[in-house]
Amino acid sequence: MKPCQNCQTVIDEYLLDKQLEPLREFTADDFNICANCATIVADACVKCGGAVYVPRNESITPDYCPACRSDLIDCTGHDPGWTRGHMST
Repeated sequence: MKPCQNCQTVIDEYLLDKQLEPLREFTADDFNICANCATIVADACVKCGGAVYVPRNESITPDYCPACRSDLIDCTGHDPGWTRGHMST
């Protein structure tokens, strides 16, 4: 069992997996945070209409879910960042 990198509590993988259900293809193994520190916003992705994960220490809700962001990187070769109109370098 791994500790949460944010609050250091032991990660309850069952609770985290339940919370991550709206995100395509993600499980607790893809995150190093507990369910209390993970912020999931349903229906927020502008591309697929699915849930988005708000990265730790961020206050802005992303426009793209991790899966759509990854798809855009694969298609264009460029990282769109988490929000529209922003290009990561």
